[in-house]
Amino acid sequence: MFNKEVILQGAKEFDSFYLYDQGKIIEYARKLKKDFGNVELLYSNKTNSNRMVAETVFSQGYGSDSASLAEVMMGKYYGLPKEKIYYSAPGKSVDDIRKAIDISVVVADSINEILRIQEIAKEKRIVEEIGIRANPDFGFYTNEGIASKFGIDEKTIFENAALLKGLKNVKIIGVHIHLLCQELKADVLENYYINILALSDKIQKELGCELKFVNLGSGIGTDYRQGDKPLDTVTLGKATEGLVEMFNEKMPETKILLESGRFVVTKCGVYVTKVLDRKQSYGKTFVILNNTLNGFMRPSIAQFILSYSSDKNPRGCEPLFSGKDSYDFIVLKDAAEQETVTLVGNLCTSADVIAKDILMPKLECGDVVVITNAGSYAAVLSPMQFSSQTPPAELFLDTAGNVTNTSK
Repeated sequence: MFNKEVILQGAKEFDSFYLYDQGKIIEYARKLKKDFGNVELLYSNKTNSNRMVAETVFSQGYGSDSASLAEVMMGKYYGLPKEKIYYSAPGKSVDDIRKAIDISVVVADSINEILRIQEIAKEKRIVEEIGIRANPDFGFYTNEGIASKFGIDEKTIFENAALLKGLKNVKIIGVHIHLLCQELKADVLENYYINILALSDKIQKELGCELKFVNLGSGIGTDYRQGDKPLDTVTLGKATEGLVEMFNEKMPETKILLESGRFVVTKCGVYVTKVLDRKQSYGKTFVILNNTLNGFMRPSIAQFILSYSSDKNPRGCEPLFSGKDSYDFIVLKDAAEQETVTLVGNLCTSADVIAKDILMPKLECGDVVVITNAGSYAAVLSPMQFSSQTPPAELFLDTAGNVTNTSK
């Protein structure tokens, strides 16, 4: 799953780094496009905003699922047209909207935000086409809605139908719903998509608008643990294709969007660190690595949650925690002797732990340790300013075998 020679070469220069594999990114991006043939795919920039990673995904025909103005600008930088950049996030400032309105499709997250867009569009003397993010009266696993910071409650949309239809400078042309991520069951996602399409049909009728797009959100999960059964994207893709065909019989001009979530990049990156020291304390062996909590935070968060939870397998809290045993720790050396160790980092905090009491080949100073599933929610989440340590590098292995340090 990773290039050992490239990792060892990188370790000669860096004590910690990420390595992203362009070939694998293209492989996963093309798989999703093949399996979901009649939807338009959006890259979820927030999973990994590395410039060469993003450029690679966009080169495969993906649009941009942008959660900030900076991500909107990234899409523009890589040449995406307005209709392929979807800006959906709560709490957009007036300045955010002003700068994004001409280069992206703004998806309003509240009634207040719709009214702000109305005022901005009025000043610009335009009629702006926008999407609305809905918080529906259903969930992934239930037929009930829940309170959320995201979107406009379904009931609120219909209660404000007259207001929304009466706006002179705003035209609602899209619906976006996203409730959860990391779902590995195709039948759950299929039922979820059915509910989204039904609600979108109702919104179009109640608001008297013509929808140009429906964004199904994501939910597409990545199998982290050895016991996880990977999401069957082939089966889900076929089911989605049938749903879209039926939906387009009634609404032929409406395109269906699907966000990639972390699927395209998670398994395409590894995190590499070196052993700085080892010590014994009250009969336990501690191996000190370079930049753990402050390099790749998610394994440390997992240990933190497991330490405080009475549940042996606590539920996920995305994007910080996907579950127990979500990473493999691989030593790049041949060693017959094994030992039980706790892997910790070089920060002055006891929270800097990434694995407790695991069996590994005996580690010595300078040894290289590889951590898997580091292509998403990794560098973008980790607190690299903590303690003013030297942050890890981000290396990019292209399909020609060249390695670029994208940290420069």
